[in-house]
Amino acid sequence: MTYRVCFVCTGNICRSPMAASVLRARVAEAGLQELIEVDSAGTGGWHEGDDADPRAVSVLDEHGYDTVHTARQFQPSWFAPLDLVIALDTGHLKALRRLAPTAEDARKVRLLRSYDPAAGNDLDVPDPYYGGRDGFEECLEMVERASDGLLAAVRAHLEERPA
Repeated sequence: MTYRVCFVCTGNICRSPMAASVLRARVAEAGLQELIEVDSAGTGGWHEGDDADPRAVSVLDEHGYDTVHTARQFQPSWFAPLDLVIALDTGHLKALRRLAPTAEDARKVRLLRSYDPAAGNDLDVPDPYYGGRDGFEECLEMVERASDGLLAAVRAHLEERPA
């Protein structure tokens, strides 16, 4: 049975596609592509149908990540098939929990940086959209640090599932 993860940021053109690209790479490196499905979306529909931000694509490409992406808005009906909904900041976390049709669905929502033990109390990934390239580099570093812990948590859930 496939374990489904969806990353969510504001417009689905910067942080969430970067996080999805990184986790997909980690999943492939671990040989778990048949078991883990990774997706992304935004809390808003402003960029629906757009590619990822060119600065995000550039940073991802330079670090060897795949960047095929089309932006879309997260829908409440998506909670049912998803195992984990990963918010990139506290605002997204709150918005997603409000959208959740059930309390069980709300419990599926987690902050990405909660999987990074070095993050401390600062669990938001800052939005790089209004800044320069440095913000995208910083975003990638935060995403990479949290992705190892996230993959470990997903693997643990897979091992707990009945065959």
